[in-house]
Amino acid sequence: MERIATFEKVSFSQFESDWADTFGAADDATLKTLYDSICLPRRATAGSAGYDIFTPIGFSLEPGQTIKIPTGIRAKIDAGWFLGIFPRSGLGFKFRLQLNNTVGIIDSDYSNSDNEGHIFIKICNDSKEGKTITVKGGDAFAQGIFLPFGITVDDAADGVRNGGFGSTSPSKV
Repeated sequence: MERIATFEKVSFSQFESDWADTFGAADDATLKTLYDSICLPRRATAGSAGYDIFTPIGFSLEPGQTIKIPTGIRAKIDAGWFLGIFPRSGLGFKFRLQLNNTVGIIDSDYSNSDNEGHIFIKICNDSKEGKTITVKGGDAFAQGIFLPFGITVDDAADGVRNGGFGSTSPSKV
């Protein structure tokens, strides 16, 4: 196995700004407690492919409800790799917990963005059985898997990222 990435917390000021944008303003003591409790992703076993991603807050979702979680983390990834974000298998199986964008793709250059590469995860309880999901703060709710990728022999991409969702949409030539 290759060692191709590191996880870090985003700065407190970035977390504070993104938290306010997502949930509204919170007092400094609450935000500091949330920030200090952020756990970096980690694998549960030596054979695990996925790095568990933990939520800084607890939440409950009724069927059909969504929530966007500012995780407080970023990934610095070597070129030629990306981080795929998926729901935890058990939560998907029991509750049909899904990512709103089906699979999150964290590119290797995302950590250089103005938002420090802050990873957000938006999830939905898509239960067809009327099940409410409750996740406690600090629980794993998603997983990230590092994957290599290839490019075409005639690839000439030279753009520079500065943003998150939709920031790399190329114009048609």
